[in-house]
Amino acid sequence: MAFFFDKGIGPGWGVFYLQTPTNYHFATGGIRDRLFSYFYFMQDYQKRLVLSLLAYAIQKNIPLGDLCSASGLVLSELKNENSSAPTSQQINALWLNATRLSQDPLFGLHFGESMQVAALGVVGELIRYSRTIGEALTHATAFAHLITDWLTMEVVSGDQAFTIQFKLSTSRRAESPIVFRQMMNFFMAFTLHEVDGLVLGKIQPIKVAMPVNGEDLAEYERVLRCQSIQNSDKYEIEFDTRFWEEPILTADYELQAVLLRKISTLEETHRQTTSLSERITNYLLANAYLGVPTLDAIASNLNVSSRSLQRKLQEEGVTYQQLADSMRKSLALHYLQAGRHPVKEVSYILGYNELSAFNRAFRRWTGTTPVSYQKGRYLNTKTETA
Repeated sequence: MAFFFDKGIGPGWGVFYLQTPTNYHFATGGIRDRLFSYFYFMQDYQKRLVLSLLAYAIQKNIPLGDLCSASGLVLSELKNENSSAPTSQQINALWLNATRLSQDPLFGLHFGESMQVAALGVVGELIRYSRTIGEALTHATAFAHLITDWLTMEVVSGDQAFTIQFKLSTSRRAESPIVFRQMMNFFMAFTLHEVDGLVLGKIQPIKVAMPVNGEDLAEYERVLRCQSIQNSDKYEIEFDTRFWEEPILTADYELQAVLLRKISTLEETHRQTTSLSERITNYLLANAYLGVPTLDAIASNLNVSSRSLQRKLQEEGVTYQQLADSMRKSLALHYLQAGRHPVKEVSYILGYNELSAFNRAFRRWTGTTPVSYQKGRYLNTKTETA
């Protein structure tokens, strides 16, 4: 057996492992405890993703100083375990600047292709030590919310195939469409490539659905290993069921059990530190395709009474009506920007009984009517493509 050091970004950033003939195990004693605490239970997964992105940027010969400076980031602070997480504005700026400086419009897709599963910390290790591909994907979808608030994941199984569906944050999409596209490209590619090296062979999808520009189709087909990519607003990857039971070479039941116990602690901490309004917003985002539910429906889902839910939200200085209104606005902007639904249908999807009520709400949000907004978006698109 022997020790080896997995080096990361800059001096002092890496992980020690104890190598045995059959597997890799965490170093024992004080080193193990400190490293396990520092790396595998650093709860700020967004910081992990930022550091991984910076490491990939170095591989793409992007000047690290220029990238950090343009994005308002200080590398020494990112490497400090006690520093605060990058803000949403900094993360958005990082994606935009990395795409610009790399001169790669598919930066997110290629980043996802190259990133190792270990970069996800304890969630990545759980995937790595799973028994099968199906078990690994089950863990990945269950704990995706610990890694990102851009999406949630769901696995739908059938007789001949199983599909990974990505449920998107419409508010995030509206916030920065360019960054959203890069992030989704990243997650689509990473979901496929995260098991590379963990199984005997390369996993290939039957079908992929996602927004794809015609001129980039060949590169998407290469990275996603699929000749059947459907241009769609949805993000889905479909696999043959035979891959579900594909064994993972690094499977370790005992270590997996330890990781599951530890990650349950993360889950509980995440739940306790997340406000009720955030939990409700996350639920609305994950189920946006179902429209906006009533207060009673939300209360039932959270196993509390409607009165208790209202009281707890009041303590946080917000009402359910305000949360629902904000979600309706995000959904309305998304549907109208997409241009696939007439205004009357959008009104119905959002739960308005009368089109006039939707018109009044939309004017209050944006200062214009839904029809005018949709026409304006269409004209802007025509101008940009001319």
